[in-house]
Amino acid sequence: MTFTAIDFETATGHHPCSVGIVTVENGIITDEFVTLIKPPKNEYNPFTIRVHGIYPRDTVNAKTFVQVYPEIEKRLKNRVVVAHNESFDRNVLMKSMTLYGLQYEDLNIAEKWECTVKIYKAKGFKPTKLSDCCREMKIQLNHHEALSDARACAKLYMLR
Repeated sequence: MTFTAIDFETATGHHPCSVGIVTVENGIITDEFVTLIKPPKNEYNPFTIRVHGIYPRDTVNAKTFVQVYPEIEKRLKNRVVVAHNESFDRNVLMKSMTLYGLQYEDLNIAEKWECTVKIYKAKGFKPTKLSDCCREMKIQLNHHEALSDARACAKLYMLR
């Protein structure tokens, strides 16, 4: 049970404003990383602000994706990667990497990640939002806070 769980919060479209990453080795959380990310032009969609509560003022002095990327890379490279609704987080990573000329293939990770939405849907959970799965599995969650979401995803994956 060795993998990495990741969660992005976005400012607009696929532009992240926060990332949380949880590393699990042999079923034990061994590393947690979270940071704010300054999106291009520090622009936000008002809807996303309502979802996660991160404002442009919070990221005005944050590092950009390309500046944060070395921390992401060292935690994801050659790993099994897990996310809740993996296509969303994978898309954010891939599109952000492309924007800065970084090669997704260099990470040496699966084309599609492990997905706790799919796992819990297959178990018969309805609905399969992270908050619903966590409530059902008695996992603490501060929803839409990147590290809390990544940690909850990791715990869901370990309990699958």
